[in-house]
Amino acid sequence: MMRFEQALEEWMALIVAAEQNDRRRELLEKGLGHGTIEFLRVIWYPAVGHFNDLQPEWEVRDFNNGYRYLDLAYMPGGDVKGGIEIQGYGPHARDLDVRRFKDLCWRHCLLALDGWIFLPIAYLSIADEPKRCQQLVLSFIGRFAAMDAPLQLNWLEAEAIRFARRRLRPFTPAELAKHLRVTDACARRVLHVLVEQQLLDVEGGKQRYRTFVLRTP
Repeated sequence: MMRFEQALEEWMALIVAAEQNDRRRELLEKGLGHGTIEFLRVIWYPAVGHFNDLQPEWEVRDFNNGYRYLDLAYMPGGDVKGGIEIQGYGPHARDLDVRRFKDLCWRHCLLALDGWIFLPIAYLSIADEPKRCQQLVLSFIGRFAAMDAPLQLNWLEAEAIRFARRRLRPFTPAELAKHLRVTDACARRVLHVLVEQQLLDVEGGKQRYRTFVLRTP
């Protein structure tokens, strides 16, 4: 994998060069915020490995026909749209007054009504819960498209990986069996293979009641 700093620099250079909107280009040339860069460095890039389909400082219209900007927009094609915003503790929680709180709620309403799937990430969680945030990002991406699975997997194993990517929590063999429409014994065999190949981790529980989760870097 390319070093993060080099990948970030090349990605931003391509984004700026392709941008024809003067407002957004000016914003991009000022550079990304600290929270956004930390999210990309600690969470997104280690979990995903690239910045494909990701757009920083994406412009959206508001109810008053003005302009707002999402920290990051994830748009893998078609009409699907995902928005990611890094919520700093100070301005978004501790110091949030009534007017700004109402404005934040209207902002979320606008995105939802315009078809966006919105993912707010607390800045504190980037440092405190990086693995949990990485799993959240993989599940977020899994909402938009079936991600490629390793070529050596059969169709049951590949679908189990896609299922794991869409989960926000550890899952049981019974849940996987229901999704794959196979027996519990068959689901357990699939899980055993994926754990052996280091694609899934055993999260907890005794032998018969274990739960599983997608392995993150």
